[in-house]
Amino acid sequence: MSTPSADDVLAALDPEQREVALALRGPVRVLAGAGTGKTRAITHRIAYGVHAGVLPARQVLAVTFTARAAGEMRTRLRMLGVPGVQARTFHAAALRQLQFFWPRAVGGELPRLVDHKASLVAEAAARQRLRLDRTGVRDLAAEVEWLKVTMTPRDEYAAAAARAGRVPPDGLDAATVARVVAAYEELKRDRALMDFEDVLVYAVGLLADRPDVARAVREQYAHFVVDEYQDVSPLQQALLDLWVGDRDDVCVVGDPSQTIYSFTGATPEHLLGFTARYPRATEVRLVRDYRSTPQVVGLANALLQRVPASARQTRLRLVAQRPDGPSARFTEHPDDPAEATGVAHAVAALLATGVRASEVAVLFRTNGQSEAVEQALSDAGIPYVLRGGERFFQRREVREAHLLLRGAARAGEGSEGSLPEEARAVLAGTGWDPSSPPGGGAARERWESLQALAALADDLAAAREGATLADLVAELDERAAAQHAPTVEGVTLASLHAAKGLEWDAVFLVGLSEGLLPISYADTPDAVEEERRLLYVGVTRAREHLALSWSLARTPGGRGSRKPSRFLDGLRPAGGSARDGAPAGGGGRTRRAAGPVTCRTCGKTLSDAVARKLGRCADCPSTYDEELYERLREWRREQAQSQSVPAYVVFTDATLTAIAEARPGSSPELARIPGVGRTKLDKYAEDVLALVAGEATVGEHA
Repeated sequence: MSTPSADDVLAALDPEQREVALALRGPVRVLAGAGTGKTRAITHRIAYGVHAGVLPARQVLAVTFTARAAGEMRTRLRMLGVPGVQARTFHAAALRQLQFFWPRAVGGELPRLVDHKASLVAEAAARQRLRLDRTGVRDLAAEVEWLKVTMTPRDEYAAAAARAGRVPPDGLDAATVARVVAAYEELKRDRALMDFEDVLVYAVGLLADRPDVARAVREQYAHFVVDEYQDVSPLQQALLDLWVGDRDDVCVVGDPSQTIYSFTGATPEHLLGFTARYPRATEVRLVRDYRSTPQVVGLANALLQRVPASARQTRLRLVAQRPDGPSARFTEHPDDPAEATGVAHAVAALLATGVRASEVAVLFRTNGQSEAVEQALSDAGIPYVLRGGERFFQRREVREAHLLLRGAARAGEGSEGSLPEEARAVLAGTGWDPSSPPGGGAARERWESLQALAALADDLAAAREGATLADLVAELDERAAAQHAPTVEGVTLASLHAAKGLEWDAVFLVGLSEGLLPISYADTPDAVEEERRLLYVGVTRAREHLALSWSLARTPGGRGSRKPSRFLDGLRPAGGSARDGAPAGGGGRTRRAAGPVTCRTCGKTLSDAVARKLGRCADCPSTYDEELYERLREWRREQAQSQSVPAYVVFTDATLTAIAEARPGSSPELARIPGVGRTKLDKYAEDVLALVAGEATVGEHA
């Protein structure tokens, strides 16, 4: 793959994204709505700045909040020809600086980082003669973290907790919590240990106390990009301030409507107050939603219409860029098992149409809600992955396969087989077989893990001509370091918090009843609004299919006293109980929301039937090559007829639109388009690329 030029980088952006890329100097605030391509905008901004000679790659530091997001950013930057840029989490960047400067600035070895603080918190509590169960220890650990990230002194815990509306855990009083925290800190000092938050605390202390260290860091990094800035804590902001110093080349990106981590000490005030701090800052708003259909976008916009007046100034009204899709489904069930069964039936129906299991997610408010869904999916023979469980690269089968692949790469130089063939030969040595085992359980989970490695080899071979086992091992090494797991072929089960930053073709939001969403302990207006934002995050994870459901009782035969979430008022259809043809299961009543259809170009609500079908006003310019789109539709019709399958099984309208908009010139470019998986790439790439290039006419490949 040739290195793109600065002009190539700009050409791939829409007008607002290009505005972000061109704002290379001074403070920049980017308000980026869900699905608007913020990662694309900021990585292309960095790449453009480097290729244009404005930003030295080694002097750029991009920070985000998860190892997965940082790994994704590094991957995109490599593909844009700027591998030298540092893209890390706050903690990873701070730890690297501590490891370098600590021995010379402080002396001795850096305290050892502990993976989990629970055992130390339990020991500290025992020293205070407290007997806590596992939940109590976990809640105390959360208070330890909150104190640090909010930079609250221990002796001010009681007053600070009261102001924040925090209740001390497990019936303890504030003074007792403070004593446990003191004992915890003493244990760490005695054993030369540090926890996750200490990494930032020590980095802030070192930079604040040692001007020479601060000067060295500032000489290294002159340009900063901060993603998910709405989730920055006071401690992270303090570290960023020390990195930046008296300069102002900092670009922050975020969305106040996706602030969902206030309970951890995160606050959107830094994002909201950015232009007050930097009055001459450039501001760009990204509102073109490329992820979701107009039906999903319309529902998301409607959900935020009732936010307080104080939040409306920075609320982003998304403008859908994709063609129409199915309306959102709202389903009421008699009890939780019936709801889980209904979801499993609906998932099975989607899978039967060709939707991949890895492109389906079931999201819930609390982890305890997953059990019924797990059981229903298992009963239906549908594989699933519980997000938040054991990390992918820590699984025994993955570690074994990684070692075998590394050994084969060292011994197999000069092999004539393709990367997918060689990878599968190695994986066969672990007991992996191309055919999936029946049912679920541990055997299925093991197979899914190894299958994900095989699929990663396919993706790497498609993206990089001549890729070898050594390249695959290098990719696995980097992903393991960043905990950037490949996609496992199973339905994702996750909490709404864990779903942040992810997306799927189909999303099922379950348990949408009062007491669960908003959660029962959200007893202040601010807490309730954060619950609304949590639902907004869930809605905006869906690309095409969106289903929302709730149940009237917890158990079969139980009293049906639950009420649908207040957040659904005005969104779900009023009255009527007509079924929509998809099995709801358990006697559920399913309704489809009509939802507003908006113009993808100007955002106006469309009422004319023809305009609704086109997805834009008659006088608005199209965002894609309509002539190519029609050729693709005709080709798809011929393919569907020859295979005796519905047209959408070949490609959906949304995928055809994306192809007509992107006009891919190679298989790797085509593979990056949503809806073009490995199987369809192998089957249709030659035809589609020929049609895009104008080298074939419809009918040649039927």
